[in-house]
Amino acid sequence: MKKADVVVIGGSAGGIPAAISCRRRYPEKSVLLIRKEEQVLIPCGLPYIFGTVGSPEKNLIPDAMLKNNGIELTIGEVEEIDRDKKVVSIASGETVSYDKLVLATGSLPVILPIPGVDKENVFSSVKDVAYLSNMLDKVNKSKGIVIIGGGFIGVEFADECKKNRDNSVTIVEMLPHCLQLALDEEFCIEAEKVLIERGIKVLTNKRVKAILGNKQVSAVKLADGQELKADIVIIGVGARANTELAEKAGLQIGPTRAIAVDRFMHTITDPNVFACGDCAEKYSFFSGKLSRTMLASIAGAEGRIAGANLFDTRYRNCGEIGVFSTIIGEQAFGCAGLTEGMARQEGFDVVTGEATAPDRHPGGIPGAALTKVKLIFSRDNGLLLGGEVSGGRSTGELANIISACIQHMMTAYEVSLFQMGTHPALTASPMVYQLVNAAELAVKAMAK
Repeated sequence: MKKADVVVIGGSAGGIPAAISCRRRYPEKSVLLIRKEEQVLIPCGLPYIFGTVGSPEKNLIPDAMLKNNGIELTIGEVEEIDRDKKVVSIASGETVSYDKLVLATGSLPVILPIPGVDKENVFSSVKDVAYLSNMLDKVNKSKGIVIIGGGFIGVEFADECKKNRDNSVTIVEMLPHCLQLALDEEFCIEAEKVLIERGIKVLTNKRVKAILGNKQVSAVKLADGQELKADIVIIGVGARANTELAEKAGLQIGPTRAIAVDRFMHTITDPNVFACGDCAEKYSFFSGKLSRTMLASIAGAEGRIAGANLFDTRYRNCGEIGVFSTIIGEQAFGCAGLTEGMARQEGFDVVTGEATAPDRHPGGIPGAALTKVKLIFSRDNGLLLGGEVSGGRSTGELANIISACIQHMMTAYEVSLFQMGTHPALTASPMVYQLVNAAELAVKAMAK
């Protein structure tokens, strides 16, 4: 039997940071990471295999990250965890004993319970190289693609599947707008306009009734009777926690059907077993309520918390803020925290500030893009609750800055005094810096 101080099960966005965090804080401890995949895909990069990147092999997490940090790797599927003996059993017959165990088994795509979902050429975002290679081959030959789901994954698949191809791509979304679970309406409308300009058909307020065809898909039937011809269907309606191994081990599963954990990433059931990433239950930063948000960035943060807390409680999980970004063509969209609509639903009396300016100065400098920032504050105490951005490639980092301000509980007054570094080729002008100006306008509104 092999022995390791720490065993991490899962080698993606949660497992790798957990293993590295442990090695950095407890260098005397041995760490073994077990995963079933020969190659691990970058989860957020899956849609880009079908356009920008070009193949699954160009979208891999390098194993050098493990080797360089002194982490041992075993390829194999863990079939059983004996928590009493503190032993994991691998399908190959090998067993490994541990002092501490981290579960980072991730998530699986949600498959809709609709007729025809099992037909050939119906795909989802499965994180498997062979599966995606086959999917890419079919996409390259396809003339009609229907994408079910207009969230970030669905929109990104649509944009990438349209690139450099003479095909028809249609998004079917049951909500009034694409991206509505992450952005306020004005940003959703802007994103839909860009999609349409890029030749993608957008159908909102529509529900899929069935996937038609004999052995292979031939069309998608909507609830209103409309039929959309398609030789490929891609389902992108979200993910569910992969808890099969945890359930088999007798670990408590919470109301969101993820592994129940505390704020230190201990499982509720066993103090020697931790869980992080998509398989673990989440709490909102704002309300403390359970959350279903699954992001690689959240998984990474939780992995670092779990790794640091394995032998000594050092970090507490403040809860998920929810930071997203995407790009459609050359137009980027980002958000952090609550949208205005979400904040009002949570009972906040809100005030907003909005500022638009080029993200370079002067605005005529090559590469400049008009960028809009909207900030949402609580009127009662000025606390920043969320922000949304649309514009150029600086959008992603602007969303990250907004998240940092939220996490450190900055107010509109403090954000309005934000000290930024600026450069003509890199940022907006200090006089029109969108983050600061949006905050100043919110301060003005609060003074009324």
